[in-house]
Amino acid sequence: MRRVAVTGIGVISPLGCGAAQNMANARAGRSAIHRLDTPWSTRLQAPLVASAHFDGAEYFAGPQLRMLDRVSQMALVATAQALNDASCALPDCDRSRVGVFVGTGMGGTQSTDEGYQTLYGEGADRIKPFSVLLGMYNAPAAWIALEHAICGPTLTYSTACSSSAVAIGEAWLRIARGELDIAIAGGAEAPLAFGSLKAWEALRTLASMDAINPAASCKPFSRDRSGMVLGEGAALLILEPWDQARARGARIHGEILGYGLVTDAAHITRPTVAGQARAMRAALQSASLAETAIDAINAHGTGTPANDAVETAAIKEVFATHASQLLISATKSMHGHLLGAAGAVECALSLLAMQEQIALPTMHLTNRDPDCDLDYVANHARAGVTVDRMLSSSFAFGGTNAVLVLGSAGSERSAAGD
Repeated sequence: MRRVAVTGIGVISPLGCGAAQNMANARAGRSAIHRLDTPWSTRLQAPLVASAHFDGAEYFAGPQLRMLDRVSQMALVATAQALNDASCALPDCDRSRVGVFVGTGMGGTQSTDEGYQTLYGEGADRIKPFSVLLGMYNAPAAWIALEHAICGPTLTYSTACSSSAVAIGEAWLRIARGELDIAIAGGAEAPLAFGSLKAWEALRTLASMDAINPAASCKPFSRDRSGMVLGEGAALLILEPWDQARARGARIHGEILGYGLVTDAAHITRPTVAGQARAMRAALQSASLAETAIDAINAHGTGTPANDAVETAAIKEVFATHASQLLISATKSMHGHLLGAAGAVECALSLLAMQEQIALPTMHLTNRDPDCDLDYVANHARAGVTVDRMLSSSFAFGGTNAVLVLGSAGSERSAAGD
């Protein structure tokens, strides 16, 4: 198996546009969660979202814009950022040896929602002629391949909240096994439409609004946590063989060391300790690492009562006494839950944090839950720490659990063992 480097990172999220802006806001603990102000927001029980400050009209001309749902717009821009960051000259390579791996949980939600409102709400007999192309789940991956003339495998993964973690893991396998020379991997999600928000509201998984500060409404691992806040965005990574990256003088952000993928097979929405623990153990086994080799975890940390207690118990089961030594961050407290794109955004933030040797904060953790008693890096980023290997965990409705093992670029410890 070949070592796999991450040489490019592109991110559009509620925390900003571009890797640097995302990292600056995450490091500072700035929450992007806010009260939604639309004509229909009064029909929501808690009108909270984490939206991205992104206008597709700044990047695409009118004819192309009409063919792109917001999810594809953000995916394309994040891909361009990643390729530019990687100084990756695709014209100089064999396009059949390049692959696209994209995760999305809900596809072109906004276009689908708009079509339904036109058809049912307004009683129209005709909707947009490109509605199928706008709404189809594989549109972001297909547009990336078209934009860059990529002829290798172009694949879409839809495993709810673990979609983009699965996409990155599967891309890692293709590069590691020598099947591809470059992979564009990550995810995109744009679920902030009225129908989608009402559907999530009906599941009773969304957070209630903090009475004092709406931005503090998502409180992972806190006793008073009440649920998650939906966000939107895209994150794409450029993966390539470590030796290839070194040979061309690329800046290496870090590497993918392993990947665990399992299924709970227990309940469609309820997480289990056993399932999450299996995913973490599978990831460690894939990376040939002992539990004590891990320094930190970017937790799934949704802020729901069920997940956070289960995730804490799973970490304790896998890491035993080492669990108390782990630095655990729940960045959804700032950028919200991007569903199928969450794993990619969190993977990107994890790689950037390792570059700076800091642990990102879990914000709004002021009311400790006795069942969540690990070190969650509460409320402030922690500098001066050693973070050379970490897990990025994504656990999903449907039970598909994916965990990535990440290594820093600056330490051979990440690949060579203790």
